[in-house]
Amino acid sequence: MILNNDEYTVVFDGITDVDLQQTFTCGQCFRWDQWQDGWRGFAGPYQCYVYQTDDKIVVNSFNPVEDMETFGKYMAHYLSLDMDYAALREKFSRDEMMKKAIEYAPGIRVMTQPFFETLITFIISRNNNIPRIKKIVDAMARTYGTETGGMYAFPQADQLAGVTVEQYNELRMGFRSKYVYDAVQKVLSGQVSEEFIRESDYETAKKHLMQIKGVGPKVADCVLLFSCEKWESFPKDVWINRALEQMFPDGLPECIKGLEGIAQQYIFQYARFNLEK
Repeated sequence: MILNNDEYTVVFDGITDVDLQQTFTCGQCFRWDQWQDGWRGFAGPYQCYVYQTDDKIVVNSFNPVEDMETFGKYMAHYLSLDMDYAALREKFSRDEMMKKAIEYAPGIRVMTQPFFETLITFIISRNNNIPRIKKIVDAMARTYGTETGGMYAFPQADQLAGVTVEQYNELRMGFRSKYVYDAVQKVLSGQVSEEFIRESDYETAKKHLMQIKGVGPKVADCVLLFSCEKWESFPKDVWINRALEQMFPDGLPECIKGLEGIAQQYIFQYARFNLEK
């Protein structure tokens, strides 16, 4: 990691096995858009422009950063640059079908996103498509989030304390409004606790999340995987179910055990573009 002599830029050097497009478009996040030669969006509180050049990933903050070392560590963890994916891919590739999926999209990384944002955005994702999810999430940020550099950060739970189901309906959430409301109330009251989830085993954490109305097994698994580093979480949608039928009729391979969630992203990306509907 290289910290530039300014308050805006961090460079990750020697990065040859990450593809930002594959990572940002594989269904795990909703606040990144292509912009200029890279991607513009929010990594937690940081509004950033991220791009690749040669063997580097460059992260530019749109606003001055007080502690660049903390910023660099945050972005490395957010983008999973602090995990040895080469070793993971080698391990997963012991299975021929996994090897095939990895070769299709080898640059995917499972990001580590903020818990509350991930929880709310994946509730909004229920029975929804990505363009519409992004539109609702952006409207929620503009309405209740904090403005920074002409864009709006996703609101924190306390910024939504007084928001009603009817006000969520105005953002065109539909039936999801009551679920978002319930999630906010349970987080604010402490009934749902990020700290408890992180300290708990996978099954306990999943059950804890499913206290929230509208949070079923798939949404819970997405939250656990994409924000809480519960790598055994294995979200299942129509594409994953097809993959299980067509690619893994005898069950998931032993080589991904305990890391099924990371393997799931390779499987999901391959399934969407290669399997029979």
